[in-house]
Amino acid sequence: MSAKDVLTNATTLASYNVLLQVMFRILTFLMNAFTLRFVSKELIGVVNVRLTLLYSTLVFLSREAFRKACLSSGPEQNWRQVINLLWLTVPLGVLWASVLGCVWLWLLEELLAEPLWVLAQAHMFVKLKVMAESLAMLARCVLTIALVVWAPQWGLYIFSAAQLVYTGFLVLCYAAFFLRFLSSGEAERQGFPLRCVGDLLPSRVGRESVVNWKLARLTWSFFKQSFLKQILTEGERYVMTFLNVLNFGDQGVYDIVNNLGSMVARFIFLPIEESFYVFFAKVLERGREVRYQRQEEVATAAEVLTCLLKFVLVIGLIITVFGYAYSYLALDIYGGDMLSSGTGPILLRWYSGYVLLLAVNGVTECFTFAAMSKEEVDRYNVVMLALSVSFLFLSYCLTWWHGSVGFILANCLSMALRIGHSLLFIHRYFLRSPWAPLRGLLPSPALLLALALSAALTALSQSMFCCDRGWFFRLVHVGVGALCLLGVFATVLLTETHLVHFIRTQLMSRYTKKET
Repeated sequence: MSAKDVLTNATTLASYNVLLQVMFRILTFLMNAFTLRFVSKELIGVVNVRLTLLYSTLVFLSREAFRKACLSSGPEQNWRQVINLLWLTVPLGVLWASVLGCVWLWLLEELLAEPLWVLAQAHMFVKLKVMAESLAMLARCVLTIALVVWAPQWGLYIFSAAQLVYTGFLVLCYAAFFLRFLSSGEAERQGFPLRCVGDLLPSRVGRESVVNWKLARLTWSFFKQSFLKQILTEGERYVMTFLNVLNFGDQGVYDIVNNLGSMVARFIFLPIEESFYVFFAKVLERGREVRYQRQEEVATAAEVLTCLLKFVLVIGLIITVFGYAYSYLALDIYGGDMLSSGTGPILLRWYSGYVLLLAVNGVTECFTFAAMSKEEVDRYNVVMLALSVSFLFLSYCLTWWHGSVGFILANCLSMALRIGHSLLFIHRYFLRSPWAPLRGLLPSPALLLALALSAALTALSQSMFCCDRGWFFRLVHVGVGALCLLGVFATVLLTETHLVHFIRTQLMSRYTKKET
Protein backbone atom coordinates (compact mmCIF):
# COMPACT_ATOMS: atom_id res chain seq x y z
CA MET A 1 0.00 0.00 0.00
CA SER A 2 1.49 3.35 -1.05
CA ALA A 3 1.92 6.34 1.25
CA LYS A 4 -0.96 8.17 -0.46
CA ASP A 5 -3.25 5.17 -0.05
CA VAL A 6 -2.37 4.98 3.63
CA LEU A 7 -2.97 8.73 3.94
CA THR A 8 -6.38 8.35 2.32
CA ASN A 9 -7.32 5.58 4.74
CA ALA A 10 -5.90 7.49 7.71
CA THR A 11 -7.86 10.65 6.92
CA THR A 12 -11.02 8.60 6.42
CA LEU A 13 -10.39 6.93 9.77
CA ALA A 14 -9.79 10.33 11.37
CA SER A 15 -13.05 11.62 9.89
CA TYR A 16 -15.02 8.71 11.28
CA ASN A 17 -13.26 9.01 14.62
CA VAL A 18 -14.09 12.71 14.83
CA LEU A 19 -17.77 11.95 14.16
CA LEU A 20 -17.63 9.17 16.72
CA GLN A 21 -16.09 11.40 19.36
CA VAL A 22 -18.59 14.18 18.66
CA MET A 23 -21.46 11.74 19.16
CA PHE A 24 -19.84 10.29 22.29
CA ARG A 25 -19.27 13.68 23.88
CA ILE A 26 -22.72 14.99 23.02
CA LEU A 27 -24.31 11.92 24.60
CA THR A 28 -22.01 12.15 27.63
CA PHE A 29 -22.59 15.90 27.85
CA LEU A 30 -26.37 15.45 27.90
CA MET A 31 -26.21 12.50 30.26
CA ASN A 32 -24.01 14.38 32.75
CA ALA A 33 -26.24 17.46 32.56
CA PHE A 34 -29.19 15.17 33.34
CA THR A 35 -27.56 13.22 36.18
CA LEU A 36 -26.33 16.45 37.82
CA ARG A 37 -29.98 17.09 38.69
CA PHE A 38 -30.30 13.72 40.49
CA VAL A 39 -26.93 13.03 42.17
CA SER A 40 -24.62 15.08 44.36
CA LYS A 41 -21.28 16.47 43.28
CA GLU A 42 -19.69 14.28 45.99
CA LEU A 43 -20.97 11.11 44.27
CA ILE A 44 -19.69 12.46 40.95
CA GLY A 45 -16.31 12.95 42.58
CA VAL A 46 -16.20 9.34 43.79
CA VAL A 47 -17.35 7.87 40.45
CA ASN A 48 -15.54 10.10 37.97
CA VAL A 49 -12.29 10.38 39.90
CA ARG A 50 -11.73 7.27 42.00
CA LEU A 51 -13.62 4.48 40.21
CA THR A 52 -12.90 5.81 36.74
CA LEU A 53 -9.23 6.06 37.69
CA LEU A 54 -9.14 2.37 38.59
CA TYR A 55 -10.79 1.43 35.32
CA SER A 56 -8.65 3.66 33.08
CA THR A 57 -5.44 2.52 34.79
CA LEU A 58 -6.30 -1.15 34.36
CA VAL A 59 -7.25 -0.89 30.69
CA PHE A 60 -4.45 1.53 29.74
CA LEU A 61 -1.67 -0.53 31.30
CA SER A 62 -3.08 -3.76 29.87
CA ARG A 63 -3.38 -2.74 26.24
CA GLU A 64 -1.72 0.58 25.32
CA ALA A 65 1.77 -0.83 24.76
CA PHE A 66 0.42 -3.69 22.61
CA ARG A 67 -1.52 -1.26 20.42
CA LYS A 68 1.46 0.99 19.76
CA ALA A 69 3.86 -1.86 19.00
CA CYS A 70 1.52 -4.05 16.93
CA LEU A 71 0.23 -1.20 14.76
CA SER A 72 3.82 -0.53 13.66
CA SER A 73 3.72 -3.59 11.40
CA GLY A 74 5.16 -3.73 7.94
CA PRO A 75 3.98 -5.82 4.99
CA GLU A 76 6.21 -8.69 6.10
CA GLN A 77 4.48 -8.95 9.48
CA ASN A 78 3.51 -12.45 10.61
CA TRP A 79 -0.01 -11.93 11.87
CA ARG A 80 -0.13 -15.32 13.58
CA GLN A 81 2.64 -14.13 15.91
CA VAL A 82 0.94 -10.76 16.35
CA ILE A 83 -2.35 -12.43 17.38
CA ASN A 84 -0.50 -14.61 19.90
CA LEU A 85 1.20 -11.54 21.37
CA LEU A 86 -2.07 -9.61 21.59
CA TRP A 87 -3.78 -12.36 23.59
CA LEU A 88 -1.29 -11.63 26.38
CA THR A 89 -3.46 -8.60 27.18
CA VAL A 90 -5.98 -10.90 28.88
CA PRO A 91 -3.67 -12.46 31.53
CA LEU A 92 -2.03 -9.07 31.94
CA GLY A 93 -5.47 -7.63 32.61
CA VAL A 94 -6.05 -10.33 35.25
CA LEU A 95 -2.80 -9.33 36.94
CA TRP A 96 -3.62 -5.63 36.99
CA ALA A 97 -7.20 -6.29 38.10
CA SER A 98 -5.88 -8.34 41.02
CA VAL A 99 -3.56 -5.54 42.01
CA LEU A 100 -5.97 -2.64 41.52
CA GLY A 101 -9.12 -4.18 42.99
CA CYS A 102 -11.34 -7.24 42.60
CA VAL A 103 -14.39 -5.15 41.71
CA TRP A 104 -12.87 -4.23 38.37
CA LEU A 105 -12.64 -7.88 37.34
CA TRP A 106 -16.15 -7.21 36.01
CA LEU A 107 -14.57 -5.06 33.30
CA LEU A 108 -11.99 -7.62 32.19
CA GLU A 109 -14.06 -8.75 29.17
CA GLU A 110 -13.16 -5.55 27.27
CA LEU A 111 -9.63 -6.94 26.81
CA LEU A 112 -11.08 -9.95 24.96
CA ALA A 113 -11.76 -7.62 22.03
CA GLU A 114 -8.18 -6.32 21.89
CA PRO A 115 -6.82 -8.67 19.15
CA LEU A 116 -9.88 -7.87 17.05
CA TRP A 117 -9.49 -4.12 17.66
CA VAL A 118 -5.85 -4.14 16.48
CA LEU A 119 -6.76 -6.22 13.42
CA ALA A 120 -9.50 -3.77 12.51
CA GLN A 121 -7.27 -0.71 12.97
CA ALA A 122 -4.29 -2.18 11.12
CA HIS A 123 -6.44 -3.16 8.13
CA MET A 124 -8.41 0.10 8.11
CA PHE A 125 -11.88 -1.28 8.89
CA VAL A 126 -12.93 2.27 9.61
CA LYS A 127 -16.68 1.72 9.98
CA LEU A 128 -16.39 -1.15 12.45
CA LYS A 129 -15.05 0.97 15.31
CA VAL A 130 -17.72 3.61 14.75
CA MET A 131 -20.57 1.09 14.78
CA ALA A 132 -19.28 -0.92 17.75
CA GLU A 133 -18.51 2.02 19.99
CA SER A 134 -21.69 3.87 18.99
CA LEU A 135 -23.90 0.96 20.02
CA ALA A 136 -21.92 0.42 23.21
CA MET A 137 -22.07 4.09 24.20
CA LEU A 138 -25.80 4.30 23.45
CA ALA A 139 -26.47 1.24 25.59
CA ARG A 140 -24.43 2.69 28.47
CA CYS A 141 -26.21 6.06 28.35
CA VAL A 142 -29.68 4.51 28.24
CA LEU A 143 -28.95 2.19 31.16
CA THR A 144 -27.35 4.97 33.25
CA ILE A 145 -30.29 7.36 32.79
CA ALA A 146 -32.84 4.62 33.46
CA LEU A 147 -31.16 3.50 36.69
CA VAL A 148 -30.53 7.07 37.90
CA VAL A 149 -34.26 7.82 37.56
CA TRP A 150 -35.75 4.52 38.74
CA ALA A 151 -33.14 3.17 41.17
CA PRO A 152 -31.07 6.11 42.48
CA GLN A 153 -30.46 4.22 45.72
CA TRP A 154 -28.07 1.92 43.88
CA GLY A 155 -25.50 4.73 43.84
CA LEU A 156 -22.11 3.50 42.63
CA TYR A 157 -23.55 0.24 41.28
CA ILE A 158 -25.35 2.22 38.56
CA PHE A 159 -22.11 3.38 36.98
CA SER A 160 -20.40 -0.01 37.34
CA ALA A 161 -23.32 -1.80 35.67
CA ALA A 162 -23.38 0.75 32.83
CA GLN A 163 -19.65 0.27 32.19
CA LEU A 164 -20.12 -3.49 32.18
CA VAL A 165 -22.83 -3.17 29.51
CA TYR A 166 -20.56 -0.89 27.45
CA THR A 167 -17.67 -3.37 27.39
CA GLY A 168 -20.00 -6.29 26.69
CA PHE A 169 -21.39 -4.56 23.60
CA LEU A 170 -17.86 -3.88 22.32
CA VAL A 171 -16.88 -7.53 22.54
CA LEU A 172 -20.08 -8.72 20.89
CA CYS A 173 -19.85 -6.25 18.00
CA TYR A 174 -16.22 -7.03 17.14
CA ALA A 175 -16.78 -10.77 17.48
CA ALA A 176 -19.91 -10.69 15.28
CA PHE A 177 -18.14 -8.68 12.57
CA PHE A 178 -15.14 -11.00 12.28
CA LEU A 179 -17.30 -14.13 12.44
CA ARG A 180 -19.28 -12.86 9.45
CA PHE A 181 -16.25 -11.46 7.63
CA LEU A 182 -14.15 -14.64 7.88
CA SER A 183 -16.98 -17.04 7.06
CA SER A 184 -18.23 -15.13 4.00
CA GLY A 185 -15.15 -15.57 1.81
CA GLU A 186 -14.68 -11.81 1.63
CA ALA A 187 -11.53 -12.08 3.76
CA GLU A 188 -9.79 -14.23 1.14
CA ARG A 189 -10.82 -11.91 -1.70
CA GLN A 190 -9.33 -8.93 0.12
CA GLY A 191 -6.08 -10.71 0.96
CA PHE A 192 -6.77 -10.71 4.70
CA PRO A 193 -3.99 -12.58 6.55
CA LEU A 194 -6.43 -14.78 8.51
CA ARG A 195 -8.73 -17.31 6.88
CA CYS A 196 -10.97 -18.77 9.58
CA VAL A 197 -12.33 -18.01 13.01
CA GLY A 198 -9.82 -20.33 14.63
CA ASP A 199 -7.01 -18.06 13.41
CA LEU A 200 -8.25 -15.39 15.83
CA LEU A 201 -7.22 -17.59 18.77
CA PRO A 202 -3.63 -18.06 19.98
CA SER A 203 -1.87 -21.02 18.35
CA ARG A 204 1.48 -22.16 16.95
CA VAL A 205 2.06 -23.01 13.31
CA GLY A 206 5.01 -25.12 12.22
CA ARG A 207 8.42 -24.34 13.71
CA GLU A 208 7.96 -20.59 13.96
CA SER A 209 8.20 -18.99 17.38
CA VAL A 210 4.95 -18.35 19.20
CA VAL A 211 5.44 -14.58 19.12
CA ASN A 212 7.67 -12.14 17.28
CA TRP A 213 10.28 -11.46 19.96
CA LYS A 214 11.44 -8.24 18.34
CA LEU A 215 7.87 -6.98 18.52
CA ALA A 216 7.56 -8.29 22.08
CA ARG A 217 10.65 -6.31 23.15
CA LEU A 218 9.20 -3.21 21.49
CA THR A 219 5.95 -3.86 23.38
CA TRP A 220 7.87 -4.03 26.65
CA SER A 221 9.51 -0.69 25.87
CA PHE A 222 6.13 0.85 25.14
CA PHE A 223 4.73 -0.76 28.29
CA LYS A 224 7.27 1.01 30.48
CA GLN A 225 6.49 4.21 28.62
CA SER A 226 2.73 3.65 28.99
CA PHE A 227 3.07 3.24 32.73
CA LEU A 228 4.77 6.62 32.99
CA LYS A 229 2.41 8.23 30.50
CA GLN A 230 -0.54 7.05 32.58
CA ILE A 231 0.88 8.88 35.59
CA LEU A 232 1.22 12.03 33.50
CA THR A 233 -2.25 11.65 31.98
CA GLU A 234 -4.11 10.85 35.19
CA GLY A 235 -1.64 12.33 37.67
CA GLU A 236 -4.05 14.77 39.26
CA ARG A 237 -6.51 11.97 39.96
CA TYR A 238 -3.79 9.92 41.66
CA VAL A 239 -2.91 12.91 43.83
CA MET A 240 -6.60 13.47 44.66
CA THR A 241 -7.13 9.80 45.45
CA PHE A 242 -4.08 9.02 47.55
CA LEU A 243 -3.17 12.38 49.10
CA ASN A 244 -6.70 13.78 49.67
CA VAL A 245 -5.78 17.35 48.74
CA LEU A 246 -9.41 18.06 47.69
CA ASN A 247 -12.69 16.93 49.18
CA PHE A 248 -15.12 14.84 47.10
CA GLY A 249 -17.21 17.87 46.18
CA ASP A 250 -14.23 19.81 44.80
CA GLN A 251 -13.09 16.67 43.01
CA GLY A 252 -16.50 16.42 41.36
CA VAL A 253 -16.41 20.04 40.19
CA TYR A 254 -12.86 19.64 38.91
CA ASP A 255 -13.81 16.52 36.98
CA ILE A 256 -16.83 18.19 35.37
CA VAL A 257 -14.75 21.19 34.32
CA ASN A 258 -12.02 18.86 33.08
CA ASN A 259 -14.53 16.97 30.93
CA LEU A 260 -16.01 20.17 29.53
CA GLY A 261 -12.62 21.70 28.83
CA SER A 262 -11.37 18.60 27.07
CA MET A 263 -14.43 18.12 24.85
CA VAL A 264 -12.83 19.65 21.76
CA ALA A 265 -9.59 17.84 22.51
CA ARG A 266 -11.50 14.57 22.49
CA PHE A 267 -13.64 15.57 19.51
CA ILE A 268 -10.74 16.44 17.23
CA PHE A 269 -7.27 16.02 18.70
CA LEU A 270 -7.58 12.45 20.01
CA PRO A 271 -9.04 11.01 16.75
CA ILE A 272 -6.30 12.76 14.78
CA GLU A 273 -3.62 11.38 17.09
CA GLU A 274 -4.97 7.81 16.90
CA SER A 275 -5.55 7.80 13.14
CA PHE A 276 -2.35 9.50 12.04
CA TYR A 277 -0.22 7.41 14.37
CA VAL A 278 -1.31 4.53 12.16
CA PHE A 279 -0.39 6.59 9.08
CA PHE A 280 3.10 7.57 10.29
CA ALA A 281 3.80 4.05 11.61
CA LYS A 282 3.00 2.53 8.21
CA VAL A 283 4.72 5.14 6.03
CA LEU A 284 7.94 5.60 8.02
CA GLU A 285 10.47 2.90 8.87
CA ARG A 286 10.92 2.92 12.62
CA GLY A 287 14.41 3.93 13.77
CA ARG A 288 15.74 4.48 10.24
CA GLU A 289 17.30 7.77 9.12
CA VAL A 290 15.37 9.87 6.63
CA ARG A 291 17.98 9.61 3.88
CA TYR A 292 17.73 5.80 3.84
CA GLN A 293 13.94 5.74 3.43
CA ARG A 294 11.73 6.20 0.39
CA GLN A 295 11.88 9.92 -0.24
CA GLU A 296 8.39 10.16 -1.70
CA GLU A 297 6.86 8.64 1.42
CA VAL A 298 8.96 10.79 3.74
CA ALA A 299 7.86 13.88 1.78
CA THR A 300 4.23 12.89 2.22
CA ALA A 301 4.75 12.34 5.94
CA ALA A 302 6.46 15.72 6.32
CA GLU A 303 3.69 17.55 4.48
CA VAL A 304 1.01 15.83 6.56
CA LEU A 305 2.85 16.66 9.79
CA THR A 306 3.12 20.33 8.77
CA CYS A 307 -0.61 20.58 8.06
CA LEU A 308 -1.59 18.70 11.21
CA LEU A 309 0.52 20.98 13.38
CA LYS A 310 -1.00 24.08 11.79
CA PHE A 311 -4.52 22.63 12.10
CA VAL A 312 -4.34 21.80 15.81
CA LEU A 313 -2.48 25.04 16.56
CA VAL A 314 -5.23 27.16 15.00
CA ILE A 315 -7.96 25.27 16.86
CA GLY A 316 -6.03 25.45 20.13
CA LEU A 317 -5.51 29.21 19.79
CA ILE A 318 -9.21 29.75 19.09
CA ILE A 319 -10.19 27.75 22.19
CA THR A 320 -7.70 29.65 24.34
CA VAL A 321 -8.91 33.05 23.14
CA PHE A 322 -12.65 32.44 23.38
CA GLY A 323 -12.47 30.21 26.45
CA TYR A 324 -11.57 33.12 28.70
CA ALA A 325 -14.68 35.19 27.95
CA TYR A 326 -17.23 32.36 27.79
CA SER A 327 -16.23 30.01 30.64
CA TYR A 328 -18.65 31.45 33.18
CA LEU A 329 -21.59 31.43 30.75
CA ALA A 330 -20.90 27.85 29.65
CA LEU A 331 -20.78 26.52 33.21
CA ASP A 332 -23.84 28.47 34.29
CA ILE A 333 -25.89 27.04 31.43
CA TYR A 334 -24.56 23.53 31.94
CA GLY A 335 -24.72 23.07 35.70
CA GLY A 336 -26.23 26.20 37.21
CA ASP A 337 -24.88 27.80 40.37
CA MET A 338 -23.24 24.55 41.48
CA LEU A 339 -20.57 25.05 38.79
CA SER A 340 -20.55 28.79 38.09
CA SER A 341 -20.59 30.15 41.63
CA GLY A 342 -17.29 28.68 42.83
CA THR A 343 -13.93 28.00 41.26
CA GLY A 344 -15.46 26.48 38.13
CA PRO A 345 -15.05 29.50 35.79
CA ILE A 346 -11.43 30.07 36.83
CA LEU A 347 -10.66 26.38 36.28
CA LEU A 348 -12.23 26.39 32.82
CA ARG A 349 -10.31 29.52 31.79
CA TRP A 350 -7.01 27.96 32.77
CA TYR A 351 -8.02 24.74 31.06
CA SER A 352 -8.71 26.64 27.82
CA GLY A 353 -5.03 27.57 27.73
CA TYR A 354 -4.03 24.01 28.56
CA VAL A 355 -5.98 22.76 25.52
CA LEU A 356 -3.52 24.56 23.25
CA LEU A 357 -0.66 22.54 24.75
CA LEU A 358 -2.73 19.35 24.51
CA ALA A 359 -3.31 20.00 20.81
CA VAL A 360 0.35 20.44 19.91
CA ASN A 361 1.54 17.59 22.13
CA GLY A 362 -0.88 15.09 20.61
CA VAL A 363 0.44 15.56 17.08
CA THR A 364 4.13 15.86 17.98
CA GLU A 365 4.08 12.71 20.14
CA CYS A 366 2.00 10.93 17.51
CA PHE A 367 4.83 11.39 15.02
CA THR A 368 7.62 10.86 17.55
CA PHE A 369 6.35 7.52 18.84
CA ALA A 370 5.82 6.26 15.28
CA ALA A 371 9.36 7.18 14.18
CA MET A 372 11.39 6.27 17.29
CA SER A 373 13.56 3.19 17.37
CA LYS A 374 13.31 0.76 20.28
CA GLU A 375 16.45 2.22 21.80
CA GLU A 376 15.05 5.75 21.54
CA VAL A 377 11.81 4.60 23.16
CA ASP A 378 13.84 3.17 26.06
CA ARG A 379 15.75 6.43 26.46
CA TYR A 380 12.53 8.39 26.37
CA ASN A 381 11.19 6.25 29.20
CA VAL A 382 13.86 7.78 31.43
CA VAL A 383 12.61 11.23 30.43
CA MET A 384 9.04 10.16 31.16
CA LEU A 385 10.10 8.91 34.60
CA ALA A 386 11.59 12.28 35.45
CA LEU A 387 8.50 14.06 34.13
CA SER A 388 6.18 11.79 36.11
CA VAL A 389 7.99 12.36 39.40
CA SER A 390 8.22 16.12 38.86
CA PHE A 391 4.56 16.27 37.82
CA LEU A 392 3.33 14.52 40.96
CA PHE A 393 5.49 16.78 43.11
CA LEU A 394 4.30 19.92 41.31
CA SER A 395 0.67 18.81 41.53
CA TYR A 396 0.91 18.36 45.28
CA CYS A 397 2.71 21.66 45.89
CA LEU A 398 0.67 23.80 43.48
CA THR A 399 -2.61 22.40 44.79
CA TRP A 400 -1.79 23.42 48.34
CA TRP A 401 -0.83 26.86 46.99
CA HIS A 402 -3.67 27.52 44.53
CA GLY A 403 -6.29 24.82 45.06
CA SER A 404 -7.56 22.82 42.10
CA VAL A 405 -6.06 25.35 39.66
CA GLY A 406 -2.70 23.94 40.72
CA PHE A 407 -3.49 20.70 38.90
CA ILE A 408 -3.91 22.57 35.62
CA LEU A 409 -0.72 24.56 36.17
CA ALA A 410 1.22 21.36 36.83
CA ASN A 411 -0.28 19.81 33.69
CA CYS A 412 0.75 22.85 31.64
CA LEU A 413 4.36 22.68 32.83
CA SER A 414 4.56 18.94 32.24
CA MET A 415 2.97 19.19 28.79
CA ALA A 416 5.33 21.98 27.77
CA LEU A 417 8.32 19.78 28.63
CA ARG A 418 6.89 16.88 26.63
CA ILE A 419 6.31 19.16 23.64
CA GLY A 420 9.88 20.44 23.89
CA HIS A 421 11.26 16.90 23.78
CA SER A 422 9.11 15.96 20.76
CA LEU A 423 10.01 19.14 18.88
CA LEU A 424 13.69 18.44 19.43
CA PHE A 425 13.27 14.90 18.08
CA ILE A 426 11.38 16.12 14.99
CA HIS A 427 13.97 18.84 14.34
CA ARG A 428 16.81 16.30 14.48
CA TYR A 429 14.85 13.79 12.42
CA PHE A 430 14.49 16.20 9.47
CA LEU A 431 17.74 18.11 10.07
CA ARG A 432 19.60 16.77 7.01
CA SER A 433 16.58 16.77 4.73
CA PRO A 434 14.85 19.40 2.58
CA TRP A 435 11.72 19.31 4.76
CA ALA A 436 10.93 21.46 7.81
CA PRO A 437 7.50 20.39 9.12
CA LEU A 438 7.85 22.46 12.30
CA ARG A 439 7.02 25.55 10.27
CA GLY A 440 3.42 24.42 10.80
CA LEU A 441 3.72 25.97 14.28
CA LEU A 442 4.05 29.48 12.79
CA PRO A 443 0.60 31.04 12.22
CA SER A 444 0.29 34.02 9.90
CA PRO A 445 0.62 37.53 11.42
CA ALA A 446 -2.88 38.38 10.19
CA LEU A 447 -4.32 35.42 12.10
CA LEU A 448 -2.50 36.43 15.28
CA LEU A 449 -3.88 39.96 14.92
CA ALA A 450 -7.43 38.64 14.42
CA LEU A 451 -7.10 36.47 17.53
CA ALA A 452 -5.76 39.38 19.59
CA LEU A 453 -8.66 41.62 18.54
CA SER A 454 -11.13 38.84 19.32
CA ALA A 455 -9.64 38.39 22.79
CA ALA A 456 -9.99 42.10 23.55
CA LEU A 457 -13.54 42.42 22.18
CA THR A 458 -14.92 39.31 23.91
CA ALA A 459 -13.31 40.26 27.24
CA LEU A 460 -14.92 43.73 26.97
CA SER A 461 -18.25 42.11 26.04
CA GLN A 462 -18.09 39.87 29.09
CA SER A 463 -17.53 42.80 31.46
CA MET A 464 -20.44 44.73 29.91
CA PHE A 465 -23.07 42.08 29.21
CA CYS A 466 -22.37 38.90 31.13
CA CYS A 467 -23.66 37.25 33.08
CA ASP A 468 -26.07 38.53 35.76
CA ARG A 469 -28.14 40.96 33.70
CA GLY A 470 -30.63 38.61 32.07
CA TRP A 471 -30.81 36.46 28.97
CA PHE A 472 -30.97 39.36 26.51
CA PHE A 473 -27.52 40.60 27.50
CA ARG A 474 -26.21 37.04 27.47
CA LEU A 475 -27.39 36.70 23.88
CA VAL A 476 -25.62 39.96 23.01
CA HIS A 477 -22.44 38.53 24.53
CA VAL A 478 -22.85 35.36 22.47
CA GLY A 479 -23.45 37.46 19.33
CA VAL A 480 -20.21 39.39 19.86
CA GLY A 481 -18.33 36.10 20.16
CA ALA A 482 -19.98 34.70 17.04
CA LEU A 483 -18.96 37.74 14.97
CA CYS A 484 -15.39 37.57 16.26
CA LEU A 485 -15.24 33.85 15.49
CA LEU A 486 -16.46 34.46 11.94
CA GLY A 487 -13.72 37.04 11.53
CA VAL A 488 -11.10 34.54 12.69
CA PHE A 489 -12.41 31.87 10.29
CA ALA A 490 -12.36 34.36 7.42
CA THR A 491 -8.75 35.21 8.24
CA VAL A 492 -7.83 31.53 8.23
CA LEU A 493 -9.44 31.06 4.80
CA LEU A 494 -7.55 34.03 3.37
CA THR A 495 -4.12 33.51 4.91
CA GLU A 496 -3.73 29.77 5.63
CA THR A 497 -4.40 28.55 2.10
CA HIS A 498 -2.16 25.47 2.36
CA LEU A 499 -4.01 24.30 5.47
CA VAL A 500 -7.41 24.94 3.86
CA HIS A 501 -6.36 22.92 0.81
CA PHE A 502 -5.28 20.02 3.05
CA ILE A 503 -8.59 20.03 4.91
CA ARG A 504 -10.61 20.26 1.71
CA THR A 505 -8.74 17.50 -0.15
CA GLN A 506 -8.02 15.08 2.69
CA LEU A 507 -10.99 15.51 5.03
CA MET A 508 -13.96 17.23 3.46
CA SER A 509 -13.73 15.17 0.28
CA ARG A 510 -14.66 12.08 2.34
CA TYR A 511 -18.00 13.60 3.28
CA THR A 512 -18.60 14.84 -0.29
CA LYS A 513 -18.07 11.35 -1.67
CA LYS A 514 -20.46 9.90 0.90
CA GLU A 515 -23.18 12.38 0.02
CA THR A 516 -22.87 11.75 -3.71
